[in-house]
Amino acid sequence: MTALTTAYMTENCERHIPNPAIPKWNQSYYFNFYDRQAKLGGFIRFGFMENVGETNGFAIFFMDGKPLFTRVNMNLPYTQDRPDGGVTVAGVRLEAVRPLQTCRITIDTEDFGVDLSWDQRFAMGDSIVPGNQDDAIARELAYIHLEGACDVTGTVRLRTGQTIAIKDAGFRDVSCGPRNWAGVQHYRLAWPIFDNGMSCVAVHAITEQGEGYQKILHDGKRWHHIGRVEEVIDYEADEMGFRHVHWKVWDEDDRLWEFTAKPLFRWQFPFDSFVMVEQMMEYRLSDGTIGYGMGEGGFRFPWEGNGN
Repeated sequence: MTALTTAYMTENCERHIPNPAIPKWNQSYYFNFYDRQAKLGGFIRFGFMENVGETNGFAIFFMDGKPLFTRVNMNLPYTQDRPDGGVTVAGVRLEAVRPLQTCRITIDTEDFGVDLSWDQRFAMGDSIVPGNQDDAIARELAYIHLEGACDVTGTVRLRTGQTIAIKDAGFRDVSCGPRNWAGVQHYRLAWPIFDNGMSCVAVHAITEQGEGYQKILHDGKRWHHIGRVEEVIDYEADEMGFRHVHWKVWDEDDRLWEFTAKPLFRWQFPFDSFVMVEQMMEYRLSDGTIGYGMGEGGFRFPWEGNGN
């Protein structure tokens, strides 16, 4: 068996990477976007758990804060197909057009259609650094977790026959490693892309192995490690949806990046005894710069709290 080094997994992450030694071995591919002119966005995920024999995926699109298309399939038969060569899950197709650079997602149903491309603005960065004080999250959720801000372009076709052009920004990630949701008590995250070129991945998780972080920041020029994270989450009455968030992150040069956000749209994704509550957020840096991106919380059942 090929040694699953970080370099090997990174280079081959859009191909099939087996690991029979880990029961909940996972490869996953996530995409989001928001077009502020159309007020239209989406969340798309493909997950492959080979040793469990399952494929999972979702494709949620919204406009003006209301759903447009909602397809969630969390327990489908396994497929060995991957983005390199193309993979279709429940009618949603993903193709790596250029390795680790451009991906295309298409949907074609009678009443809804999508043809969108995510093109990296810069090389993806890995938000997990195994072996340091934050590696608890890696032992439960991933060995690599590549992140990238993208230009997102293409079209969305509605049931009415209207075709809407998309030209804005979105995030994508690629993950490889264990995916043990049962070992995670709670996490909260912020993935903003700001108009000044700054983008950030800040994830705070509480796992069976302790507290951990995924944290990396791109200032428009290069990736930076994040040294410290502080966040305040104001929840809705159900204690799961974000009403308002306030994050502070300090990069490796000790620069403070402070931002707040409010939700534009919310959807919920079940994983049996775990749930992800995903929201598209409008972010604002302390200097007033606007950005958009995901804000998400994950919660284990029976209920163990939301981290506050």
